[in-house]
Amino acid sequence: MNHIPFNKPFMVGKELWYIAQAHHQGHLAGGGHFTKHCQKWLQNMTGAHLARLTHSCTAALEMSSLLARIGPGDEVILPSYTFVSTANAFVLRGAIPVFIDIREDTLNIDENLIEQAITPRTRAIVPVHYAGISCEMECIMDIARHHDILVIEDAAQGLMSSYKGRALGSIGHLGALSFHETKNIISGEGGALLVNDASMKEATDIAWEKGTNRSRFFQGLEDKYTWIDMGSSFLPSELIAAFLHAQMEEAVSITNARLKMWDTYHSGFSALEAKGMLRRPVVPADCKHNAHMYYLLLSDLQARDHFIARMAEAGIQTVFHYVPLHSSPAGKKFGRTTDDLPITDDIAQRLVRLPLWLGLEKQQGRVIATALDILEHAS
Repeated sequence: MNHIPFNKPFMVGKELWYIAQAHHQGHLAGGGHFTKHCQKWLQNMTGAHLARLTHSCTAALEMSSLLARIGPGDEVILPSYTFVSTANAFVLRGAIPVFIDIREDTLNIDENLIEQAITPRTRAIVPVHYAGISCEMECIMDIARHHDILVIEDAAQGLMSSYKGRALGSIGHLGALSFHETKNIISGEGGALLVNDASMKEATDIAWEKGTNRSRFFQGLEDKYTWIDMGSSFLPSELIAAFLHAQMEEAVSITNARLKMWDTYHSGFSALEAKGMLRRPVVPADCKHNAHMYYLLLSDLQARDHFIARMAEAGIQTVFHYVPLHSSPAGKKFGRTTDDLPITDDIAQRLVRLPLWLGLEKQQGRVIATALDILEHAS
């Protein structure tokens, strides 16, 4: 039986050629030709004021925490249903993550719960665009302006998605992207920080260049460069950027191909949703998504675990997603909640993700048929 994995990294064909070019140019450390090209591509694609490649989305979030001057005792509001990096980036600075519940439709942070979680210590709101489907950013930005706090978008899953015509990651003050091998546009490991507040440009380059004014030095604006402020080694190597360059060249075609697969899944499970046997993803009218993932919400934990086990028996890998951060050991130690999080707790037990990667197209019918058979005959 042919095994179908949950994810399989896709290569467009020019990655190794561009890596060889980087080697030929004699520049393997970060900040070279391919790094600059990728950053320019991101600025053009998203409309961000500035883009800086990082070695991971985690690094981009940590960099945003530095730029936001987050410190001990500060509070950062975020959903509990997210990856650990969303909280870790701020806990590392001594901040307290304040977890709030998610919406039942998009599984994104519930914007109606944000304001009541704000205290005099609140420094930032971190909306996470789950499955590449946007949070309600207009409302979130209005709240942030009213309370004079920053918005840092965790758009790890959101490249090529938009909200009311604006690219995810380009709406808040800062935005973090991921190019991990599980994402749509990949470099194995990798990420980027989008800076949308022009006043943060110089501070961004200082943090990105390990806390030095190296960027100004190479622009001829300083006669030497030295330690200016806090920073770290956030740059990826030029080899990573070369691989990413090839992927970015095909970003539109990759997205379109994934959207076709997403639509096939969506059509395939419509009848069972109509019967009340499951729930499919919801994409609000204001949101254009990138087909990052396709998930199903089943009736309960037992049904979800049974489905995953039966699909595995059929040679198809399906997986659940996050363990809510507020219920994790570190979440209890470092963070707090303002109330119970019933939707988060419920969704985490019922959600299952289906394989979605380029190259699966010819086998997608088997995934759907097997899933339908299991769900229709579940006791």
